[in-house]
Amino acid sequence: MVEKRSEKQLELMRRSGLIASVTVKKLLENIIVGVSGLELDQIAREEIKRLGGKESYKTVPGYMWAICLTINEQVVHGIPTERKIEAGDLVSVDLAVEFEGWHTDTAWTVLVPDVILSETKNPSRMREKTGTSPEILHSVQDDNVNFLRVGEEALWLGIMEAVAGHTIGDIGAAIQGKVEGAGYHVVRSLVGHGVGKKLHEDPEVPGYGRQGKGLVLESGMTIAIEVIYAKGTSEVVLDKDGWTFVSADGSMAGLYEMTVVVGEKKAEVLTDWRKI
Repeated sequence: MVEKRSEKQLELMRRSGLIASVTVKKLLENIIVGVSGLELDQIAREEIKRLGGKESYKTVPGYMWAICLTINEQVVHGIPTERKIEAGDLVSVDLAVEFEGWHTDTAWTVLVPDVILSETKNPSRMREKTGTSPEILHSVQDDNVNFLRVGEEALWLGIMEAVAGHTIGDIGAAIQGKVEGAGYHVVRSLVGHGVGKKLHEDPEVPGYGRQGKGLVLESGMTIAIEVIYAKGTSEVVLDKDGWTFVSADGSMAGLYEMTVVVGEKKAEVLTDWRKI
């Protein structure tokens, strides 16, 4: 059964979402060359605690970190490690916050700036430092920028469908149309979900679907809409660490997620870090 939230419950989720938003924004500001996943995890722990929240991922049996961190071909559920971020990496940070028993969940992907590309205008020097031509490097970077732009746009298109009377299939179809229309691939085995009293609740919210199909949405439902996608395949495999899913062909992956309240005419986004 999918529950609608009372106004009192929504107020607690708004507070949870604010804590998550502030934390994500701080994490994104600290995703720089040389920082490690464990350092980012510590930043998240401190920020969530400072703001009066709790680490939702600690409710997942066996998981010991405040965030999931995925890099390049890693898709979701990556464990923060001592691995340091490098220029040109695609880095996704995923976190959830509990406030007085109510959870929100959010994720975002960024392209780590490449100092060589942004500051070096001398082609021979660039070739000497990287071993390849500036034209190839810029082509790769431009493709990654477009890849992330498509994922973000797909997220907002999905969110636009989270209104009363629409269906879960409408959300998925909007995401799928944008991602696959651009030549990329929605991961089918990993989906969004309901969120609230528990971190993961019904309904499942796939990033693919058919318009008009699935659960009919009602105002006051709270769901985490996710865009989980990769450049080369929709298939994923579980890494040897037992947590991290990676793209089956090793292609780059992206992750965007927001917790929203289904509205009568427009969804309310609870975890929009851009507005902080």
